[in-house]
Amino acid sequence: MKLYRIYGIILRFLYILRRSPDRWSDYFYWPTLDLFTWGLTTSFFVTLSSSTSPIITMILSGLLFWLIVWRGQYEISINLLEEVWNKNLFNIFASPLKFSEWVMALVVLGIIKAALSFGIGMILATIFYKLNFFVYGFYVIPFMILLVMMGWSIGFFVAGLILRFGTKIQTLAWSFAALLSPFSAVYFPLSILPEWAQKIALLMPASHVFEGIREVINTGEVSGDKLLISLGLNIIYLILSLIFLRKSFDKVLEKGLLKVY
Repeated sequence: MKLYRIYGIILRFLYILRRSPDRWSDYFYWPTLDLFTWGLTTSFFVTLSSSTSPIITMILSGLLFWLIVWRGQYEISINLLEEVWNKNLFNIFASPLKFSEWVMALVVLGIIKAALSFGIGMILATIFYKLNFFVYGFYVIPFMILLVMMGWSIGFFVAGLILRFGTKIQTLAWSFAALLSPFSAVYFPLSILPEWAQKIALLMPASHVFEGIREVINTGEVSGDKLLISLGLNIIYLILSLIFLRKSFDKVLEKGLLKVY
């Protein structure tokens, strides 16, 4: 066993790390995000009495409904990456396929897989944790629509970034949504967040939805204002993200689709 050969392999991977910003997320991004999210969640638990507050229902609801956001975003950005990894993007757009048709296909895929993920998760939560699905009532429909709309906005934005900067930022495809989760108040109310973070959270469509979900769990009703605010923000972000994606796509066309690889 030669130490210099071991050193050579270690050095090789360190050089790769230096030139691969996406790999740094393993060291800084996820630990920081987990500490922030679960630290705030723990603070929320301290303020509750387990005998009077449906903590399990709140946590499971957060997990299940956040799946919708994540799946909506993931399908758009990962399906783009699949074409890039397989060097198939050029072939797709050499066909008569229109940009709008491609976007619509990704949207439909996101809806189908988000519904499947949520449905499977709901069944498992009911079996293992006795979660009462009917606690959400009719509100489950607007909740799901609003959350998947946010997922699309994130997915289109990330897809636009990947088209502009290539696979060196591909880690955003599975990590960007997680960055927004603490500000979306998935597991805790907005009041737990620091004041500066609350201002950011109010700009997140999902934060109003999750506040509404907790309101339904506690009272059986939800304020219509929360749903309307979330809808308004979603429409704005969807329009902006689609414009950004279209401009990114046009920019790539100028350079040539092969530049994405």
